[in-house]
Amino acid sequence: MRPAQPADHAAIRRVTAAAFGRALEADIVEGVRAEGAALVELVAEAEGGVVGHVLFSRMTARPPRDVAALGPLAVDPALQRRGVGAALCRAGLAALAPLGVEACVVLGHPDYYPRFGFTAAAAAGLVSPYSGRPAFMALELRPGSLEGGLDVAYPAAFG
Repeated sequence: MRPAQPADHAAIRRVTAAAFGRALEADIVEGVRAEGAALVELVAEAEGGVVGHVLFSRMTARPPRDVAALGPLAVDPALQRRGVGAALCRAGLAALAPLGVEACVVLGHPDYYPRFGFTAAAAAGLVSPYSGRPAFMALELRPGSLEGGLDVAYPAAFG
């Protein structure tokens, strides 16, 4: 695993589109980059090529807090269920703390993301178009950072 570089962008697009079976999530990645909202972007390599990617982007929050959004997380379909995505997720979360990020939000599979500490209960006080959905989860990186509730918004690229 390593930070993504501009030379990786075409491979990231290919892996993301293959993982999701459509281009929408790859378009989101490119849009977040274009907005300058990317905080942490990592790739996993195997045999000299990109086989996985994760993006963490800056969310807006009211009252102001440093909150990141996890996603998209993509792994080449031929290598899924081998721990690549989990390794990318863990490395990305570890990279957020030194940046001062207080919490992370994900809109993802409710059976997958709890292994990293994400819960719907932690997101219960967040105001978002996704509030109340089982797939909308959060993780405090700084204890107490989500207390009192927040209004959070994804970068515009998420539409």
